[in-house]
Amino acid sequence: MTSISAPRLLVHGRFIDGGTVHLHGERIAQVTTDATEAELALASGFLTAGLIDLQVNGFAGVDFVSGSRDDWGRARRAIARTGVTSFVPTFITAPVDELARALRRTGEFLEAPVANGARALGFHLEGPFLSPERKGAHDEFAMCDPTPAAVESLLTAADGRVLIVTMASERQHALTAIAQLTSAGVTVSLGHSNADSNNACAGFAAGASMVTHLFNAMPALGHRDPGLAGVALTDPRAHLGLIVDLHHLDARIVQLVFNTAPDRVVLVTDAIAAATMPDGEYELGGSSVVVHDGLPRRVDGTIAGSSLTLDAAVRNAVNTCGVPLVHALDAATRIPAETIGAEGIGDLEPGLLADVVWWSDDLYPQRVWIDGVEVDLTDHFV
Repeated sequence: MTSISAPRLLVHGRFIDGGTVHLHGERIAQVTTDATEAELALASGFLTAGLIDLQVNGFAGVDFVSGSRDDWGRARRAIARTGVTSFVPTFITAPVDELARALRRTGEFLEAPVANGARALGFHLEGPFLSPERKGAHDEFAMCDPTPAAVESLLTAADGRVLIVTMASERQHALTAIAQLTSAGVTVSLGHSNADSNNACAGFAAGASMVTHLFNAMPALGHRDPGLAGVALTDPRAHLGLIVDLHHLDARIVQLVFNTAPDRVVLVTDAIAAATMPDGEYELGGSSVVVHDGLPRRVDGTIAGSSLTLDAAVRNAVNTCGVPLVHALDAATRIPAETIGAEGIGDLEPGLLADVVWWSDDLYPQRVWIDGVEVDLTDHFV
């Protein structure tokens, strides 16, 4: 049994003062308001559950599509150092057969034990069922309709490891595909879509429950046809993925989203291999991306993911965008877990996995525990 106390604990969306988290093996055994009984008494800062990132293309120089088992291990250790204890590796658009091969090749990397490494929950397929009109950095020539056969081939290749699929609800067969995916336990996120309000409403009615990087790669919010962005802001079924790197969105838009739906925002990084790395050239799903001043772009100038880390997204949301700390932290812990139906993570509650982060008062992770084991932050992962 290990017990950790701090001046504040974030528990189910609110701070409690002077609490203690009791860890028993890989689980949280108890959370109490008596800080005097802790074996490890932290004099400053606060404790939260581990951060959860639902959209990570790569990290620490590693692109997940092409990376080896050792590469994945290095990336998982680097991610843990940022306070992220669980994440969803993301594969962008490619031909269906290529995606299927990548899923088969890397599937075992998800479960491979990695000391000091974050937990890889499953795959996020951001494509290929997207709109060429809202392609962003994706290959429009590899996009296709989500036919039952195409969907099934990817699910089979992943052997039950697909957690999230981003798709455009206006594509032919999309509504059938949403039902097919959700019946397989997959969270469907609408994104890279040219959907009007009717298409967007139909997608959520069919079972979609998330939006991929709200406002990016979709029509602008309109006052007569609010489109996907407007429908998502007002539909209580929609969890709102948000990239708060201060490049993808203006700070006032971040405020707007949190003011409108604070209990549905999911902070994501959309990080590529450049995360935690210097400016230079990196790979994203098999293509070259150049990072300058921390912002990745294709050769045509299109923004291609980010070099953001999730702890930095929390700081940006609070310090620059004026988001209340509780809401920003919730959007990186409890709400992402709810979005994908992950019942064992995302909060400091008895019975959940013992993923804990100690934050400094200026919002930097200081110590991290995964499954009740403290991460060695001095681990030389490169």
